[in-house]
Amino acid sequence: MRRIDRLLARYGESHGHRLNKAIHWVCVPLIMWSALAALWAWAPAAAVTGAILALVFYVWLSPPLALGMLGVTVVMLAPLASLAPRALLVVAVAVFVGAWIGQFVGHRIEGRKPSFLEDVVFLLVGPAWLLADVYRRLNLRY
Repeated sequence: MRRIDRLLARYGESHGHRLNKAIHWVCVPLIMWSALAALWAWAPAAAVTGAILALVFYVWLSPPLALGMLGVTVVMLAPLASLAPRALLVVAVAVFVGAWIGQFVGHRIEGRKPSFLEDVVFLLVGPAWLLADVYRRLNLRY
């Protein structure tokens, strides 16, 4: 079994409840966006560097999935340049905190702890898990 398949399967083990999945479909992208936005508000180069490092990880796991994550990342980063850094940081922090609260509510409903508490790599697997689901629905290989 490929590493990507093992990681997605392990991540999926604590994301089986329908409501927890729905919460993750909202909160994981919000967390990703808010982390990028906070980095952008601090220093745009930091956001780009963080995105590149994450994309290297995704390429290592699955080049087709990395291509999709590149698209998602570009969509998230593109509008940030037009926003005032101070206001962006305030919004990013509020979204980050709210989305993490949502995540923990989802895991409370699930009755299982978040995967990243076992291994921080699952902080990057979460967005890939969602995108892999989109790929499966579109019959795309990853």
